[in-house]
Amino acid sequence: MVVLAGLGIALWVFLGSSSPIQPGPEGVPLQPGTALASADSTASGATVDGITCRTATDQIVKYHIHTLVEIFVNGSQVHIPAGAGMPAGRLVEHLPGGVWMDNSLNGCLYWLHVHTTDGIVHVEAPYKGAFTLGQFFDVWQQPLTSGQVGPARGRVVAFENGKQISGDPRGLPLLNHAVIQLDVGTPVVSFRPMRFNVNDLCGSATQSCAAG
Repeated sequence: MVVLAGLGIALWVFLGSSSPIQPGPEGVPLQPGTALASADSTASGATVDGITCRTATDQIVKYHIHTLVEIFVNGSQVHIPAGAGMPAGRLVEHLPGGVWMDNSLNGCLYWLHVHTTDGIVHVEAPYKGAFTLGQFFDVWQQPLTSGQVGPARGRVVAFENGKQISGDPRGLPLLNHAVIQLDVGTPVVSFRPMRFNVNDLCGSATQSCAAG
């Protein structure tokens, strides 16, 4: 199914479903449920795991990819909040499809962040590198282990692109167009294969936004 969003063209396919889905600000549907935790727990600007928080004047992006993250707690979906990966003082923009969070002119933006509640983790880095889900959670300052995701505790079952991953979920790579699913507790929700394209939106203060 192809849907036209107000800011570009986005493709969203939930394989096995033919029902129309309303896209969010960047062309991917917003996720249901409550926020797993507040975006305000994000680090305040100090470097985290080698990832810096850059202001509007130095946001040069040479590596820009997107990973979709879905989280279920005891079978119910929750979402990563808009603005995770951005310190408090964020700019709130009301775009077609919903609210979009960005860093303010005086604020900063970590390379790994989320703009809206569609589960899309943006990697907007100054170089091409290997980034992980654990690094994003570190920037967000929320725990991620085999027994806890944010404040939710229980056995964690992780999938990436349909493959169940054993071991520590922190090491899950953030790959372009990958789908990561985390299930905390029981029941474990069957993995939902999806395809998506994100509108070419990069932070409003970004000087360069090469997508890879």
